[in-house]
Amino acid sequence: MAWRMPAETAPHERTWMAFPREGLTLGETDAERTAGYDAWAAVARAVAEFEPVTMLVDPSETSRATGMLGDAVTLLETPVDEFWMRDHGPTFVVDDDRPGVLGAVDWIFNGWGAPQWAQWQLSAAHARTVAAGLGAELVSSVLVNEGGGIHVDGEGTVLLTETVQLDPRRNPYADRARVEAEMARTVGATTAVWLPRGLTRDYDDMGTNGHVDIVATFPSPGRVLLHAQPDPAHPDHAVMPEIRAVLAAATDAAGRGLEIVDLPAPPTLRDDEGFVDWSYVNHLVVNGGVIACGFGDAASDDRARGILADVYPGRRVVTVDARELFARGGGIHCITQQQPALTTPAGR
Repeated sequence: MAWRMPAETAPHERTWMAFPREGLTLGETDAERTAGYDAWAAVARAVAEFEPVTMLVDPSETSRATGMLGDAVTLLETPVDEFWMRDHGPTFVVDDDRPGVLGAVDWIFNGWGAPQWAQWQLSAAHARTVAAGLGAELVSSVLVNEGGGIHVDGEGTVLLTETVQLDPRRNPYADRARVEAEMARTVGATTAVWLPRGLTRDYDDMGTNGHVDIVATFPSPGRVLLHAQPDPAHPDHAVMPEIRAVLAAATDAAGRGLEIVDLPAPPTLRDDEGFVDWSYVNHLVVNGGVIACGFGDAASDDRARGILADVYPGRRVVTVDARELFARGGGIHCITQQQPALTTPAGR
């Protein structure tokens, strides 16, 4: 078996999500909870315009999810605590030597390093739940990792972050070689590009400690979309040159240098909790489209849409307000997970 995670730009069978349930992440007040439900539902409806969506939903939330989503989304009842599907759900892979076979990588999920506030034990089972429902081959991993902690180009290159995969709260005995070997085995990545860290806000208590999917992504092999913070008043203004330097010096699995395309942050610098990590990099590529994060600034959102349209030619870019997602610790990419379409074996 030679598993490979296709690029996000490859055709999808569907997108997977998990519906929120009451708890610390969703919010303490009725207004906060309503805003959270609305944000997840808005993303689901936007994705469903392009491809099927299946939503895991806790039985306590089935009635609400049905009322908010109707026939636009398929619901699958299963216990849910955390609902960042990219991170606790499966990472889907294919085997090019066995067309028609789907694999589902089951990383160990411990709530981004087992912080005291996280409730993750129920959602840690979602990869196995989804794999069983699809009849996918389970690819069990001993690595504590999340889907938001990696980005691949589909051709053997993976972006990683030293403060995620080498986090002692996640993998106290891991080193680069062990992580790289596991990336090769599970997602077919033979070349790892290690970023030194993530964005500043992501190191707060409720952060992920540096997920790559708000920092950089591959719109196509040999090209990287990179978060840019042009305002010197934001601490990420000093962070990004170090990350850019690593990418500028890197080569991918095909031996190419990486072309870097900047994707500037919106002008808002702070919210009630401190410096924001608002990032247009945290978008989802879907069949024929891109679901982009919006931050309530028309000029900035328009600029981001234009850049995304340029690097994803032929796809329609749709903006969904992501401020309520980021207020809870992530964005559109963080709450979605694509399932690649499979090649039909010859003769079928």
